[in-house]
Amino acid sequence: MDGTDTPHRTPFPALFNFRDVGGLTGHDGRTVRRRRLYRSDSLHRIDETDRAAFTALGIRTVIDLRRPTEVTRDGRVPAYDGLAYRHIHPEHPDWAGIPYDPRESLSRWLADRYAALAETGTAGLAEAIGLIADSANAPVVVHCVAGKDRTGVVCALTLAVLGVADEDIAADYALSTEASARFSAWVAATSPAEAELPPPFLASPAEAMTLFLTELRAGYGTVEGYLHHAGVTDSQLAALPTHLLA
Repeated sequence: MDGTDTPHRTPFPALFNFRDVGGLTGHDGRTVRRRRLYRSDSLHRIDETDRAAFTALGIRTVIDLRRPTEVTRDGRVPAYDGLAYRHIHPEHPDWAGIPYDPRESLSRWLADRYAALAETGTAGLAEAIGLIADSANAPVVVHCVAGKDRTGVVCALTLAVLGVADEDIAADYALSTEASARFSAWVAATSPAEAELPPPFLASPAEAMTLFLTELRAGYGTVEGYLHHAGVTDSQLAALPTHLLA
């Protein structure tokens, strides 16, 4: 990773996993541009006091990967002037209904969930990557509920196409564990009656993302091969490094 990076801190008090995806090294030693692609937990907690900070980022497009029921339950990002909102739900089973045994590898459990998402959510993932590939949409912020799983997969696929090393993609993904800890502390302080979330909803072990990318390539040859299968076009794949690498 870029050694000049400082530890992630969100500019928004009620967001815990908002960060710039830029700064990593991609193809030919080029750098992923900052202030073009952001990732976040759910933006419905942004309020009027955050408007100036959010507007200052110049974000044009929000890609919301949550389930329709999650959007209905929590709401969406404020409808600021000039902000395009795209709700995309990559189809996948509800992970809350898939038991996690603490005796099994958490990385393995999560990698299996991401593989299932990649299998059933092709249309949604392709649409999200296509939106990110279009420079007219930038800056873009992509988010789900926690900003680590569905968002993590979309960002990992994007960074892989940009030539970022798997270990750096996994390290960026793993930053979400710290964010989840901050979120848990906030929930405990604001809603003490809420039950503590189970480990799969809080942790982002780097190995989970490494397993996912390795096994995706085993199945499709390359990440680009998978994205072609999902429906991403050659022109969209070519556009990603054109506007996201400096």
